[in-house]
Amino acid sequence: MEDLTVVLPEGDGVSRVSVPAVLLPVRAALPVLTRARVHSDGHRAAVFWGAVVVEALHLVARGLLLPGLSATDHDAWRTGPLRAEDTERVRHLAAAMPPEAHAVPVDDGEPLRLSDPERLVRGFLDAVADTLPRSPAAELVTAGPAYASRKPQRVPELRTWAADVAAGHDAGVRLSLRVEVRGLSATPRADSPPAFRAVLQVHSVSDPALVADTAEVWAGTMDDSFGTRARMDALLALRRAARAWPALAPLLSAAVPDAVELADEEVTELLGAGARALAGAGVDVHWPRELSRDLTARAEVGPPGDESVPRTGSSDTGPSFLSADALLAFNWSFALGEERLTREELNVLAEAGRPVVRLRDQWVLVDPEQAHRARTRQDHKVTPVDALAAALTGSTEVDGRHVEVRPTGWLATLRDRLADPEAQDAVAQPAALDATLRDYQRRGLGWLAHMTSLGLGCCLADDMGLGKTITLIALHLHRQTDASAAGPTLVVCPTSLMGNWQREVERFAPGTPVRRFHGARRDLEDLADGEFVLTTYGTMRLDTERLASVPWGMVVADEAQHVKNPYSETARRLRSIGARARVALTGTPVENNLSELWAVLDWTTPGLLGGLGTFRRRYAQAVEGGQDPAAAERLARLVRPFLLRRRKSDPGIAPELPPKTETDHPVSLTAEQTGLYEAVVREALAEISGADSMTRRGMIVRLLTSLKQVCNHPAQFLKEDRPTITGRSGKLELLDELLDTILAEEASVLVFTQYVQMARLLEEHLAARGVASLFLHGGTSVTARESLVRRFQDGEVPVFLLSLKAAGTGLNLTRAEHVVHYDRWWNPAVEAQATDRAYRIGQTRPVQVHRLIAEGTIEDRIAALLNRKRELADAVLGTGESALTELTDDELADLVELRGGTR
Repeated sequence: MEDLTVVLPEGDGVSRVSVPAVLLPVRAALPVLTRARVHSDGHRAAVFWGAVVVEALHLVARGLLLPGLSATDHDAWRTGPLRAEDTERVRHLAAAMPPEAHAVPVDDGEPLRLSDPERLVRGFLDAVADTLPRSPAAELVTAGPAYASRKPQRVPELRTWAADVAAGHDAGVRLSLRVEVRGLSATPRADSPPAFRAVLQVHSVSDPALVADTAEVWAGTMDDSFGTRARMDALLALRRAARAWPALAPLLSAAVPDAVELADEEVTELLGAGARALAGAGVDVHWPRELSRDLTARAEVGPPGDESVPRTGSSDTGPSFLSADALLAFNWSFALGEERLTREELNVLAEAGRPVVRLRDQWVLVDPEQAHRARTRQDHKVTPVDALAAALTGSTEVDGRHVEVRPTGWLATLRDRLADPEAQDAVAQPAALDATLRDYQRRGLGWLAHMTSLGLGCCLADDMGLGKTITLIALHLHRQTDASAAGPTLVVCPTSLMGNWQREVERFAPGTPVRRFHGARRDLEDLADGEFVLTTYGTMRLDTERLASVPWGMVVADEAQHVKNPYSETARRLRSIGARARVALTGTPVENNLSELWAVLDWTTPGLLGGLGTFRRRYAQAVEGGQDPAAAERLARLVRPFLLRRRKSDPGIAPELPPKTETDHPVSLTAEQTGLYEAVVREALAEISGADSMTRRGMIVRLLTSLKQVCNHPAQFLKEDRPTITGRSGKLELLDELLDTILAEEASVLVFTQYVQMARLLEEHLAARGVASLFLHGGTSVTARESLVRRFQDGEVPVFLLSLKAAGTGLNLTRAEHVVHYDRWWNPAVEAQATDRAYRIGQTRPVQVHRLIAEGTIEDRIAALLNRKRELADAVLGTGESALTELTDDELADLVELRGGTR
């Protein structure tokens, strides 16, 4: 315990309080404070110092470290040199410091002095800077223990060196260079270029608006503004700047270090490496505004000549936009400021060999090497899909740098058309369709018809239950009216959906032949042009060669998340089946990470997103980490035309749907569950702490699974053969209460669990209570599955138990008014799909969703994570359960610790 004095602004004076305190070294405190800043219930002092830690980490990451010596001549790193904006942020932090954050120990008899907030913040920043560089590898750089060992070294002999290197850190001034040019106003001959000189300027660190030439400072006229130490501080900073750029060295011996004349080669240096070196020393370079010096490169991509845009719609008879021989010109253009340069003018800049050149009756300042590199860039040809990707994003990557791209000709027209997926020309509903499409379904049909007519694949990613199947059937019928697009359609889907597809085709496209390519007697003989062929992902893997031999008009991948792993055998086999058009259908284009989106779109339109490695580097890593909003916007522009996403909640999409209510039901563990839970946590954490990384990941997954099973029911975790079911699980008791109410209202309910064993326990329990139920799981045959769905929809049985993975997609169960999630899945998108078995078009009654959560357990923490994850689902989803395997031992213990919630 420590006695501290805290001055509170709302108090009448000074009060003395005792508070518990934990003394931690800075290295150990960093992760604690970093986490404290994001805790909603964290103490405001801890939250404040957590914010200071983040600022310190940013400064260190930028390399703002200076060596120094303490008052006792021990080596010490400090933050610096700080720019004006850095100093301003430090002051803002200090101004926000709560009173508790600078409490002080009480020493009876001594006067009370509270530390200055800014001094405390600067001291803490320096403490962090002195902590992080000290690592086992640091001695390889420092060539000794000084500034590297975790134990500070006493090195008084380095005091002069440290003061010299750190010059300016504690000074009140910083330097800049103002480049002046003589001879710009005249019209000199080409062989008489202007003369350059660099004028040294002094800036006040405390007042960024205060700036003066060094000549004024040396004359003594600025002492009132800068202070009497300004000249000494400026000389120390100049010494550091001269080491960074030797052209300034003559100023060190000048009586007044005011300016230096610059030769052409020094101007060239100052345009590139010299300016970067000076920036590292905290010295900015300011060029005259009248000199044009922004040489920019831009690529133009488009068709050669005046080719017109490829026709779209049912009358298209020309070659596909993506035909292999349709290479497009990729031309470079260069500009100075807003003025475009001709190739001849670029040659003048490149051949001048000087940094300043006369061009268009003005002097132009350009790095000769930059001009030479620009001239050597060759125009070349690119594939249409690469050109389209560059046109949509407005940029491409050349030699590791982003380059602006402008489409030309019909490529620009196509880019504009694709930018708004639902603004395409209307497509009439096919006469052969025996249904009336909703407005959004007609817009979806028009978009699909437009994209596929260009030879572009696409993904229809509407919410479950919005009618993707009927929209696809309408597209098939529409394509049959065009000889160049007609042909049989292959639908690859999960086994459970084949029956639904067949019924939908027979219902909405009567007279259209449809067959199942499935089972031992499957065949592809005598296919009609307009026939539907239905197969499963498993059969497709086994019989790829036969399927690939058919000239398909269209291939459809339903529930396309089944090919989200591009390295899987399923994905590789599907890619080998050719077609005039490819369409993916899925309600969850991204379940876990952006690589899944790449896998789907690279199948529909190969090459659009580049290779997977390039995509991960260029987009996924930056977007998933939240590091680069510009990358997220570029990816959105690229993907948006190829992926149509509508939700039930969107205005005008499904106004006839009734309301949906979602409720989390916290339940307490029984005494037996509490004992099991704590025992599992204790034993598992002890094993995990000593395991290697690969073994550790497996152990963590087993721990999480075990804890969820304990929360469900002890009999599930213990794998009991003939268990006693009642009285042992808080969740089961709550389920019984819910079912009593639901059945009393003569309503129907879906109960989802991810564990088949738990569903069997529920089935046995309900039978003992006299409650009739149905049970569907992964082992249920297609015929039995269809029978179960029919019986439930007909109202024969009110309770339907379902395995989440086996029944989370492809079923129409609108008889249900209630959906119960007995346990939580790691991905909210999967749970939402399961809920959509009941909440879909055709549902006429309000739907209530119940989620059972074991209070105080890992389920409680996962529920909070899923709520945050759902909010981010439109941007980037996290990595689910796999991310939890990377937690540290302390983080894992905090996640699984039992906190109340028992009885």
